[in-house]
Amino acid sequence: MKGVANRYSLAVGLLFLALVVVATIHTLNGGGEDTLGLDKQPARWPLPEFAVPAAAGRLEGDANVYQDDCESSSLPCPDGSKRVPACQITTPGAIRVCDLFDRPLVISFWFGTTGTCEAQQNVVSTVAARYRGEVNFLSLDVRDSRGSVRELVRERGWEMPVGFDRDGAVAALYRVGGCPTFAYAYPGGTLQSASIGELGVGALGQHVRELLNATRVAEGG
Repeated sequence: MKGVANRYSLAVGLLFLALVVVATIHTLNGGGEDTLGLDKQPARWPLPEFAVPAAAGRLEGDANVYQDDCESSSLPCPDGSKRVPACQITTPGAIRVCDLFDRPLVISFWFGTTGTCEAQQNVVSTVAARYRGEVNFLSLDVRDSRGSVRELVRERGWEMPVGFDRDGAVAALYRVGGCPTFAYAYPGGTLQSASIGELGVGALGQHVRELLNATRVAEGG
């Protein structure tokens, strides 16, 4: 999978080394400095496309965060070549976020393979099982040891998709500044709401119910 430019990887790496609770970061597509889950996002903000290796799989590499084939992307296009947009790749072992847009979607961003943030994925797994067939879930680890994340997936028996954002490009694109950060999206991939910080099963379930209710209203149901 194609990686992002080195200058973005470096910026994200420095950010996460310094992060304690909340940080403010620039998006890769020039959208400002708002932090997802803390600052108000535009109504129905379109979720940026990305593709990442499945954490427990064999595919290696950085995330693909290309939104198009170079015609209008804010990231520089490789000289003399076209690139494949994130949601058009066909690489085995990759998770494409667009494949999850057929239903309401919850994305959990996390980092740290011990402690509260990692343990939150047990909550995500429990809630995901309750809403299987109604809501899609994606757990996305940011910049941890691939081996540690792979072992966690196996030990905990997480059944929701777990992706690996090796260089932090997806987290930067989504303006993630704390752990855990949750994005709740309508079918089709536009943002309904976001939250930051630890949630219990009941609290996360409440967010999911609000997402489902908002989806029914939006669809005229």
